[in-house]
Amino acid sequence: MSKNSPSTPYYAVIFTSVRTAVDDGYGAMSDRMMELAVNQPGFLGVESAREEVGITVSYWESLDAIKNWKANAEHVLAQKSGREKWYHSFTTRICRVEKEYSFQMQE
Repeated sequence: MSKNSPSTPYYAVIFTSVRTAVDDGYGAMSDRMMELAVNQPGFLGVESAREEVGITVSYWESLDAIKNWKANAEHVLAQKSGREKWYHSFTTRICRVEKEYSFQMQE
């Protein structure tokens, strides 16, 4: 996350995925999910990268906040589309962040 990370402990949802060749609205849905997540109570931030394997890590205040995000009606539809056409495979891991430290080169 950024240098304005929340105080520990907090939670991380780590979503790793391998995409299919089907694009069919994936970018628009991804943008919409980000818009919804940012406005979801308990959302703290997100980091994402994609090469052969995509990884998105979202940060949350609590397990209840994660549960509520998973149950969001539009998110449920996106999950269904992901299983049907966008992902060959994916794994979701939920972790409690106990400690955090970082480095940034001085310019």
